[in-house]
Amino acid sequence: MDTKNVVAAISLSAAVIIFYSLFFSPQPVQNPQKISENNKIENDSDAPSLEQKQTLVKISREEALTQNERVIFENENIRGSISLRGAIIDDLTFIKYNTELESTENVTLLNPKNIEEGYFIESGFVTTDKNINVPNSETLWSIEGNKILNKTSPIKLSWTNDQGITFTKEFSLDDKFLFTIKQKVINSTDKKFDFYSYGQIIRNKMPEGLSNFYILHEGLLAALDGELIEEDYDDIEEEKFTRNAKKGWFGIGDKYWISSIIPPRDKEFKTTFDYKNKYRANYISTQPIELGSNSSIEDEMQVIIAAKRVDVVDGYAEQLNIDKFDLVIDWGFLYFITKPLFYGIDYFFKLLGNYGLAIIAITICIRLVFFPLANFSFRSMAKMKALQPEMTRLKELHKDDKMKLQQSMMALYKKEKINPMSGCLPILVQIPVFFALYKVLFVTIEMRQMPFYGWIQDLSERDPTSIFNLFGLLPYDVPSFLIIGAWPVAMGVSMWVQQKLNPAPTDPMQAKIFMFFPLFLTIILAPFPAGLVIYWTINNILTMAQQLFIMKRTTVKTTT
Repeated sequence: MDTKNVVAAISLSAAVIIFYSLFFSPQPVQNPQKISENNKIENDSDAPSLEQKQTLVKISREEALTQNERVIFENENIRGSISLRGAIIDDLTFIKYNTELESTENVTLLNPKNIEEGYFIESGFVTTDKNINVPNSETLWSIEGNKILNKTSPIKLSWTNDQGITFTKEFSLDDKFLFTIKQKVINSTDKKFDFYSYGQIIRNKMPEGLSNFYILHEGLLAALDGELIEEDYDDIEEEKFTRNAKKGWFGIGDKYWISSIIPPRDKEFKTTFDYKNKYRANYISTQPIELGSNSSIEDEMQVIIAAKRVDVVDGYAEQLNIDKFDLVIDWGFLYFITKPLFYGIDYFFKLLGNYGLAIIAITICIRLVFFPLANFSFRSMAKMKALQPEMTRLKELHKDDKMKLQQSMMALYKKEKINPMSGCLPILVQIPVFFALYKVLFVTIEMRQMPFYGWIQDLSERDPTSIFNLFGLLPYDVPSFLIIGAWPVAMGVSMWVQQKLNPAPTDPMQAKIFMFFPLFLTIILAPFPAGLVIYWTINNILTMAQQLFIMKRTTVKTTT
């Protein structure tokens, strides 16, 4: 790898990314409808707005869970409860995921609504008729029959108002992360009513520990009529978003977790993202559902509260025919590289049983794919190195005439059939793969807390060792900015050795600058995921082996 070419390739790649973001990346979705002060859409249907009342109290999560009667649910992946006050899902923990590598505490996502970290999902029917009582977040529901929700036993809740109208909800749960909510309204009167179904996800405050990194979206998102919409928390604080759609889904996504709602199919609905002391993502049907006298109406919505495992997300997208649901995992604009790259790594993981070995295996495959291109490049570079004495002679001969020197150099390149830019080609091709692999390691939960060998216990995090305490041999810790681990050092050393195989810059100043480039990249890449540094190191070693092989077979005859 020619160090000058590395600099040029990185600069060019950055320019391509900036150019793409300016001219080709999806523009932020503009709110197509004007919002009035009373939180209703102007020039839209007469659908009612959803309530926003809520009081927070300073109590613990455990105390909040004991304040209301609950229905317990559990399967192989999640456990939690549904509050009978409001019939809301406000307690959910992932059984198979721990908060920290060394911790036994499971990750909890949903929390009761009246605490500061409240995060919950509710659903129901509303009406524009103020004389009709409909259940709200304070309604106490009754449970009928089975009192434990699992994959084989649904539960049914009911509530009847003073007007003789009964509302029921039936919750069912599969063996992973899918809740199905069947809602029904039974009218035992001689009157007719209009109802609108709704579902909403409410989060009281922005979650702690946001990545705040440009390659990852965390916040509110939706796919409405085939268009992906991503809104950060800050965006919603500044401007409300609303849009009508005939199909789609919406949710709130963290780095590794997603809470989402799929509204009833084949019914137009309005999706709204807003912030009024809490973040809300909701839908409400745009057309009323007429409830005739002595009759009933019903609809069905689906709720997926999941760890963003690729097989789970893709499985639900296919099984439930949810358009673009796979994009709850932020694959980025290099989707066509990132997702196949993940599948390749996952294939080798299932074969070898270790994601570190899988990364090494995929690195070898990438080198094989780019082998012909690398051969062409390394032959040119080997010839360039062999021509160094002649190039030095020409520089000394024409040191006072830069035009003549340039002409002589070009004549030499032409005679020896060398393209001085050919060294850039392998780098330019590898840069998107490098970014895609970084994306895979950064966003996929499959890599989370997965060990390699030795001291690497989490491939998605940085190498925890540091050269400044001799990789743990000296009995003291170092500040985080001085954590430059063994794998980054190995990568830097491999880059330095590789640099020695390449033609040295003829300009002494350039030579001094490029001499420090391996050190510079070692410091820059030290905080990156260990899996990425392992990829880069192994790639350097394979590149050197290929380069040495080609250099030994390449000879250049020059005439003076």
